[in-house]
Amino acid sequence: MSHVMDLFSLKDRTALITGATRGIGQSLAIALAEAGADVVLIQRDFSNTSTKEEIEKLGRKATIVQADLASRDELRGLVNKVLADGHDIDILANCGGIQRRHPAERFPDSDWDEVLRVNLNAVFTLCRDVGAYMLTRQPNGSSKHRGSIINIASLVSFQGGLNVPAYAAAKGGVAQLTKALSNQWAAQGINVNAIAPGYIHTDMNEALITDEKRAASILERIPAGRWGLPDDFKGAIVYLASKASLYVSGEILTVDGGWMGR
Repeated sequence: MSHVMDLFSLKDRTALITGATRGIGQSLAIALAEAGADVVLIQRDFSNTSTKEEIEKLGRKATIVQADLASRDELRGLVNKVLADGHDIDILANCGGIQRRHPAERFPDSDWDEVLRVNLNAVFTLCRDVGAYMLTRQPNGSSKHRGSIINIASLVSFQGGLNVPAYAAAKGGVAQLTKALSNQWAAQGINVNAIAPGYIHTDMNEALITDEKRAASILERIPAGRWGLPDDFKGAIVYLASKASLYVSGEILTVDGGWMGR
């Protein structure tokens, strides 16, 4: 007899994830493993093995594959390499990202280019290459499901933010890319969705957290009354990666403590 909780199981599935060495990405990778998935971790280098070790403690397989998301050359052929190593990718989670803060009138070209390469170009490249592979996979059951892609968007997918024009442009692009790919692939069994984090207590937001006036104004607006934590995203990633969300595609799931409702 099937149970509703079976809908959330990721047993016998393999997830490919970027940006999982710390913060939100690390929590997402561990959540996927806790739900039963094996995980392939795309990292810039092999120096940080903490996420791999945590996943292995859960009895799941974890593999680190080296690639710099800012390098088109290193991303070229990456998916084929992962597949050639024997991994069957049916979940992709694009969590890797960087932040650069400057007033718009002084924003350097080099920082603009780097943010767009990592936060948008790399997302498209991996979506394209993993999506092309997923289209070759045998559909799973009557749902004809072939795979799940989850991107990380942001509140600045909807709003402009302050001093983050490159990040806002990239994350706005991620939201629209998610919808475009959903339109292309949903009928072929690939669900493409995104998670938009609110204000989260991570290293990426250190500049905001240490600015007492700005941090207080942010906290005052969050209905939940607190900054988010990386573990607040575990349920969202498992939901969007699992059978529980088979009829959900092109969605930007906002996890923000109620910020967007104000």
